[in-house]
Amino acid sequence: MSHWSPCKRRDFVRRLRNLGFAGPFAGTRHAFVVLDGCRLAIPSNAEYSVPQLRMLLREVEDSLGRQVSADEWSAL
Repeated sequence: MSHWSPCKRRDFVRRLRNLGFAGPFAGTRHAFVVLDGCRLAIPSNAEYSVPQLRMLLREVEDSLGRQVSADEWSAL
């Protein structure tokens, strides 16, 4: 069983692409990724803390319509 750990921005975007997201595209304040019309803003931090990562993944899960486990996330 994996546990959540901080994630670099580059790794976060790579994993989102593996889940089917397109991007990142330049926005006015933040970059964003898109999946089937759902738009997710990507903060410009170099590294995301565990609480910030979980917050972003909740939005990803809403876009996907399913949950992403820690094991699945680490395997991406």
